[in-house]
Amino acid sequence: MSAAERWLSIVGIGEDGWDGLNSEAKRAVEFAELVYGGARHLALLPTAGSSATRIPWPSPMTPAVQQILTEYRGKKRVTVLASGDPMLHGVGVPLTRDLVATEFRVIPQVSAFSLACARLGWPMAETPLITLVNRPIEQLLRHLCPDQRLVIFSEDGSTPATVARLLTESGYGSSKIDVFENLGGSSERNIRDLAACWLNKQCGKLNLMAVLCVPDTAARPLSLAPGLPDDTFDTDGQLTKREVRAVTLSRLAPLPNQTLWDVGAGTGSIGIEWMRVHPSCSCIAFEAREERAVRIRENAARLGVPTLRVIQGTAPDAFAGLRPPDAIFIGGGVANDDLFDACWAKLSPAGRLVANAVTLQSEASLVARHTLYGGDLMRMTVSRADLIGSLYGWRQMMPITQWTVIKP
Repeated sequence: MSAAERWLSIVGIGEDGWDGLNSEAKRAVEFAELVYGGARHLALLPTAGSSATRIPWPSPMTPAVQQILTEYRGKKRVTVLASGDPMLHGVGVPLTRDLVATEFRVIPQVSAFSLACARLGWPMAETPLITLVNRPIEQLLRHLCPDQRLVIFSEDGSTPATVARLLTESGYGSSKIDVFENLGGSSERNIRDLAACWLNKQCGKLNLMAVLCVPDTAARPLSLAPGLPDDTFDTDGQLTKREVRAVTLSRLAPLPNQTLWDVGAGTGSIGIEWMRVHPSCSCIAFEAREERAVRIRENAARLGVPTLRVIQGTAPDAFAGLRPPDAIFIGGGVANDDLFDACWAKLSPAGRLVANAVTLQSEASLVARHTLYGGDLMRMTVSRADLIGSLYGWRQMMPITQWTVIKP
């Protein structure tokens, strides 16, 4: 068998099992030499009609996926069973990522996401889908806002209770939760209650959640636009202020699937807001001081981006072995020439570098680099109204010099 032939079939299967498969999906199973799937999926197949070896996924399943892609690629007819739509947070994604399209075929079934939206009458295009399978629950916090609809793939039967508790603790205890067990099967069940009143400590292992976010009176919805209030962050004072942060993020220009290095991260506010712009944005925050590194992790989890990576260490030594980023923000050590040279060398071509300076010495460094590398140099002065006695007057913050440059 040549690698150009469709040696790999990825078949979506629902709770209605074999009877719910179309003729193409059934043929993919019947003519396979190897059939992979979860024990639950394999049990849905008829005992007769196929001579294929049935292989349940090991835990973890990564070694088996690699075996399929290396040892069996183009040599065996392999069929993989997956829940619903294999390309929707399913095994189809890692299996096909590095294959040529002519090598495989994906035969999807109706996804649990689609079924849940159909049951509730929710528009799929307007409803975010979040998976908590092997992922931190704090990512939900990024999505909380009034009247937001969310569909959540649960990790196990305890997930609904954990989500209900998180919603309640975050000021969204009035949110309406629907849990669908065995969605699409003969034993389908719907459990409905408010987050604050959730009493079902354990649901069926195979379940999906639908949440309509309703804030309590004391809730504080946070925008995804850069420039969160300063008091949103726990800080020791090493914080890029709100107005400057918003301008800095606009210059860094976050794009989906891109990575930022936040060098001298302090509180972590720049990297956190970068990641809040889009769920596929990633960030590595470099911070030398342990207590600040801990604080960055706590801020990131509380603001819905728990996957922000923190490297505690001194830059540029901490850069070793890392892939080039798409953007770099230098918030500390701006006057350090070795640090800048290392950042510039690591930055991807066409990547953006933004550096903010407060002191005269760091400003002079930015001016010198602007002369050598070009880019944009600007100064920001922000004044906030503050009490002067019983009246208000303008209190000026320290001016910020900002340099933005794009690497050729």
